[in-house]
Amino acid sequence: MKILDKYLLKTFLGTFATVFVILFFVFILQTVWLFIAELAGKDLDFVMVIKFLAFSMPRIVPLVLPLSILLASIMSFGSLSEHYEFAAMKSSGISLQRAMRTLTIAIAILSIIAFLFANNVIPYAEFRFVNFRKNIAQAKPALAITEGQFSDIGLYNIKVNKKSGENGNHLTGITIHEKSVNGDGSKTVIRATNGELISNENTNLLQLVLNDGNYYQDILAKTYEDREKMPFAKSSFKKYRINIDLSKLNKVDTQDESVSNTNNMLNVSDLKYTLDSLNKNRDTEIINFSENSGNKITSVGTNTAPVIKKKKTLTKNLLSLFNNEEKGKVLNAANTNAQNMLYSIDATKNELDLKKKNINKHILSLYDKFVIVYACFLMFFIGAPLGAIIRKGGVGLPIVFAVLIFISFHFINTFGKRISQEDGLTPFLGSWMSSMILTPLAILLTYRATNDIGLINLDVLLTPIQKGFQKIIQKIIPSQNKE
Repeated sequence: MKILDKYLLKTFLGTFATVFVILFFVFILQTVWLFIAELAGKDLDFVMVIKFLAFSMPRIVPLVLPLSILLASIMSFGSLSEHYEFAAMKSSGISLQRAMRTLTIAIAILSIIAFLFANNVIPYAEFRFVNFRKNIAQAKPALAITEGQFSDIGLYNIKVNKKSGENGNHLTGITIHEKSVNGDGSKTVIRATNGELISNENTNLLQLVLNDGNYYQDILAKTYEDREKMPFAKSSFKKYRINIDLSKLNKVDTQDESVSNTNNMLNVSDLKYTLDSLNKNRDTEIINFSENSGNKITSVGTNTAPVIKKKKTLTKNLLSLFNNEEKGKVLNAANTNAQNMLYSIDATKNELDLKKKNINKHILSLYDKFVIVYACFLMFFIGAPLGAIIRKGGVGLPIVFAVLIFISFHFINTFGKRISQEDGLTPFLGSWMSSMILTPLAILLTYRATNDIGLINLDVLLTPIQKGFQKIIQKIIPSQNKE
């Protein structure tokens, strides 16, 4: 390796390491900020907090790595141009492509490491993060109740509008759905103005004391007509106590790993296997529904079949074969069957849409592992020529350009993936849209930097204007001479 290559490599890697560490801790602080309300003051020991943060760190790397490469490239090459080191290289016959050759190899090695990290470390960390967070919520029941959404605790789904108090034990705006123990489908809903969680380390019971509320319970009747007469029972209370058995919840091992079915927890081979299973399952459901729908349609009117057999003449108007009473029965049966079919179609359509959305998420996760590889090259071939063009190092102008470019990349990427999840775009286009849009920019910047062309060539804009003025002047001057 020549001295020049060593110098460029040392300059770039030093800047890259510094930028990566700074940005990584900035994003870690963002993670802490998001979960600080959930972790602080909840009797979690220091080791559990460190594990929580450690498992959440790897997911940040796909964001930090391309941005670090982009910013380090602009700063390194901008500093070299600012101090006329590139001018000295070019005077010695060294082109920009030659200067970038060694760094391109370094970026290739870094991209391979990024792929291995995204394919192995991030799925494992995501797997541990989700399970660890679930187990914390079970080991610390106060954590399991989240403001503004239903939280599952034992036999109850609990939703609160606000938590207060030292450990979040005081609850306001409580809604509780009690699960059916017998599996008979009965529903019980409890609403209360406020309440308090009372626990004791010496017992396995968590007591929820509710104040000023109502209790609603379904009454299961034997017939459908009786259900309309007795829809539910309602009672009010000033104080109501619910004892939640924590014997199972407290027997929680933070090493338990029972959640393992999310797309972010799978590597490439697992994603391919899962996608094959999901597609086969969805195709099978479509075939089964179409066959069952045909059977349902052919079974319409079985109750009126004996009446049809009595009529030996054929007619285009089938209803003319029946009297008024029979016509009413046939029309009611057809209407009921049509409504049931519509309900079945809507339910199946919603279920198929959810399965398609799940398939799209898995495909996007598969492409993301390769997008990060290309993003490393893309950001380098945008940042290095851009730094050589603007001829500014340091942390001023390079940060402005880096942030603008990366925000555009991240916004387009997020936008494309969201549309792809809803099946508005193919997952391939959704994942690669940002790379496709910014690739021409990388080619353009590399071309302009190689040929010593500025970032914006004002001559392209000014030349047509100058020619236009010259033509106008030439027309005005001869007319004045004639006069």
